Amino acid sequence: PGDPDLITVRGRRLLAEADVVIADRLGPRDLLAELPPHVEVIDAAKIPYGRYMAQEAINNALIEHAKQGKSVVRLKGGDPFVYGRGMEEVQALAEAGIPCTVVPGISSSISVPGAAGIPVTHRGVAHEFTVVSGHVAPDDERSLVDWPSLAKLTGTLVILMGVDKIGKIAETLIAHGKSADTPVALIQEGTTAAQRRVDATLATVGETARAEDVKPPAVIVIGAVVTVGPKTSA
Repeated sequence: PGDPDLITVRGRRLLAEADVVIADRLGPRDLLAELPPHVEVIDAAKIPYGRYMAQEAINNALIEHAKQGKSVVRLKGGDPFVYGRGMEEVQALAEAGIPCTVVPGISSSISVPGAAGIPVTHRGVAHEFTVVSGHVAPDDERSLVDWPSLAKLTGTLVILMGVDKIGKIAETLIAHGKSADTPVALIQEGTTAAQRRVDATLATVGETARAEDVKPPAVIVIGAVVTVGPKTSA
């Protein structure tokens, strides 16, 4: 999720054996400095509203380098199967007849709240947590999220990729019965040296995010768990 110390042991071992590394912007990029000089690093950064490497181009790069007999590592942030398009890449490799190994990662949906002193579950407070993509607004016809049902849940709601939509998301949750006083925390650049936490309520989070200039990447936590522990980030 950003901190190079949080990469799994298996992930670090495979990275050390790589000939080619195709790295995402949100991955633990400090690890790239540890690579031997012969390792080719391909920047697959996807910057919000900025430059990015198209998914098809990433798939092609994986296939082309693997067909040359090279050991290729796809370095992603968090877990490759949690909004990471990991399965799309696995499918592309399978269609090309190229075997691959999937290394489960540490999802930002859990690690970033933890780094900010927020447990996604807590005895007597929350018995479940739900992870949701907020990259499209609740009223967008492309949305696959059942926001009215989420408003009725009593556990923790974790939203990824939702900073610029959080105002509309909060309005929708309140409209469908979620208390306006529900605590919310926005954790920007979680697990990195630049991490910061901004607190609000469901009623105020839209304006607070704008006033505090919260930028992606940020994980948003909604629920009573936000207030059960001490704040551990600046």
